[in-house]
Amino acid sequence: MEKFSAEELLFFEQKKAALPLYEYLKEKILENCGEVTIQVKKTQISFVNRHLFGAVSFTPVRRAKDRPNPYITVTFGLSYQLDSPRIDAAVEAHPNRWTHHIIVGSIEGIDEELLAWLKEAADFSNSK
Repeated sequence: MEKFSAEELLFFEQKKAALPLYEYLKEKILENCGEVTIQVKKTQISFVNRHLFGAVSFTPVRRAKDRPNPYITVTFGLSYQLDSPRIDAAVEAHPNRWTHHIIVGSIEGIDEELLAWLKEAADFSNSK
């Protein structure tokens, strides 16, 4: 299987330096979150099982001077609002459905804590 689809490569065309961050995150999600489909859209790459549970984008949830370079914004949904200094933004999109955004600027930022939240988001999505 190819490492990336043509659509994934096109998504990172303008921000090639962020591709290794996505590559590592994608690998970990595919290892830890069960059956996952990847959908590349114009503004984000979605991770889907029964429903969308996570995404990668360049959503600027921090002021430009506070964002690392390169970076990706990792988004995931849970049934509650996470209380963590790592969360850059959280929105209750629907009752008991919170969307969380975290800016990641290094491989080290894709750690056990973030991967556990993504696994929890995948399980939450599967349960709906």
